[in-house]
Amino acid sequence: MNRVFIFIIIFFTAFQCVYGQALRRKVVAGNKLYVEEMYDEALNKYIDAQVHAPESPLLKFNIGDAQYKKNKYEEAIKEFEASLSSDDVLKQAQSYYNMGNSLYRLNKLPEAIAAYKKSLELNPNDEDAKYNLEFVRKKLKDEAQKQQQNPQQQQQQNQDQQQQQNQDEQQQDQQQQEQQQQQQDQEQQDEQQQQEQQQQQAQPQDISKEDAERILNSLNEDEEKMKEARKQQMQGNISVSKDW
Repeated sequence: MNRVFIFIIIFFTAFQCVYGQALRRKVVAGNKLYVEEMYDEALNKYIDAQVHAPESPLLKFNIGDAQYKKNKYEEAIKEFEASLSSDDVLKQAQSYYNMGNSLYRLNKLPEAIAAYKKSLELNPNDEDAKYNLEFVRKKLKDEAQKQQQNPQQQQQQNQDQQQQQNQDEQQQDQQQQEQQQQQQDQEQQDEQQQQEQQQQQAQPQDISKEDAERILNSLNEDEEKMKEARKQQMQGNISVSKDW
């Protein structure tokens, strides 16, 4: 019985060693991919490693880091919250710190401030947490001041927009009036030109003295020719007989 018990202990220890080595290899591979900024591949390695240790706070923390780098902040927060089960106080502080960063990215500033505070409660010497806490506090304060100023700024902006709109309408009306006036002037000008053309066509054209004399001489010549033609026609009517 003692030999069987010892064999079982040896087998279980060996199984744990092999099991632990497989877990360690996947975590190391995931960390290497994470450093190389291959976050999708690193995340897959960490998830594969959970087969060997599904409740590992370290794996949950690493998965949260990979999700954060992929800008999936909601998923990252869930993993960081799950990693708080670690017995290591400093690791808990790091989880709160990363939760604060994720909440800040989601623009949840009050929640981010609360997370940084918890991180500093567990690790008061964390300078990064101190800096981020003050940074987010200042940002929250600035946003509050902007919200107070916004109604006045919005009112001024509305007044400026209304004034600009009135100016645009006045300019548009003026342009329309100018166009109408130009159209009326053009119509009057066209009508005046048409009347002048009609008057010119109705009036007899003046001729020079030389042209008048030429026309008169031509008429006289035509009259002489007509007289001669009538004379010849009368002579042609007389029948003359000839003897052979």
